[in-house]
Amino acid sequence: MVNFISGKFVVSAEKLSQCPVFNLPEFALIGRSNVGKSSFINKLANNKKLAKTSNTPGKTRLINFFNMSDKFIIADLPGYGYAKVSRAAQEAWQKNLEEYLLKRTEIKSLIQFIDARHDIQKNDIQMREWINAHALPVFTVITKTDYISRSDVNKKIQSIKKEFGGEVLPFSSDNSYYVDIVTDFIFRLCGF
Repeated sequence: MVNFISGKFVVSAEKLSQCPVFNLPEFALIGRSNVGKSSFINKLANNKKLAKTSNTPGKTRLINFFNMSDKFIIADLPGYGYAKVSRAAQEAWQKNLEEYLLKRTEIKSLIQFIDARHDIQKNDIQMREWINAHALPVFTVITKTDYISRSDVNKKIQSIKKEFGGEVLPFSSDNSYYVDIVTDFIFRLCGF
């Protein structure tokens, strides 16, 4: 059963004070640049052109809000780990994102993205340590699972559960089965 969700882009914000109140559960997407967050949004929304995908890491520079069928909000955050911008710009992003993550009361959960094709990276671990230090709700989505075998997907899930704990869900923009797993979990968190 595919959960049919339609998504629409609502607004971009640079900092918390510019973020509108939606009165819907909000899920903030965090992960390394080029981990597949835009493809995730597009697959969830059944719209290949909703979120801009790019082969160039570091394209997302603002908090981009997407309304998913008036059921929940996706907030796509700039990727960490790589961006061709100045140190001053990176520090400004970090300050704005920390304020958003720590003070945005609408956030139901963070979703941390890990690329199935690679081991967990140092900055993934640092990000998770920061999330845990602030006791923020989070679950993990493993992207690009279509590039590895089904048995390797299960091994990857177990490996990440061992490292991070919590819920770990597989995702592939080519596989509707995995989309259902993730959307069902999000709907449960929303109380549907």
